[in-house]
Amino acid sequence: MHLPTLRLALLYGSDRPLRFCDTVAGWALQRASAYGGWSIERLDPATPAGRDTPTLLRRVREADAFLVVTPEYNHGYPAPLKAMIDAVYTQWQAKPVAFVSYGGLSGGLRAVEQLRQVFASLHAVPLRDGVSFAHARDQFDAEGGLAAGHPATEAMRLALARLHWWAAALHQARLLSPYERIAA
Repeated sequence: MHLPTLRLALLYGSDRPLRFCDTVAGWALQRASAYGGWSIERLDPATPAGRDTPTLLRRVREADAFLVVTPEYNHGYPAPLKAMIDAVYTQWQAKPVAFVSYGGLSGGLRAVEQLRQVFASLHAVPLRDGVSFAHARDQFDAEGGLAAGHPATEAMRLALARLHWWAAALHQARLLSPYERIAA
């Protein structure tokens, strides 16, 4: 079965200078592009567009799915990511969200667990499948790649396949019965 090209928004979770988020998000962007079926737009809090509420509203409204790349800071997700999420409300509804996390020992999983609750409260659809990098700086080479056969590659393929499936299903559902009509 052929699935349509859908709009994927890749959210960067960090805006720190010299951030490792660029490496992880670059890998995620490359994997999503190679998977195909997506028109991809980046939402980055380190850029003016990533901090501009009208731009965020438009880009989130236009997206069919979200891939959130987040570090874990102090057992949670970063403030710039929270600011981007909180700047938008109904535009998240009835859209799937997958996560790529990174950090120290936990690989960012505590941040993802919090984000799943946040997105569920916004009526988005957080997916179980995702990718987590414990001790992420030790896993990527100088060019931002992973070793051949790294398990994250297959985990990402599966997450993208399920994200695309949900995005296509929910895209059709939003066309047939706009969510805002039943979510009031």
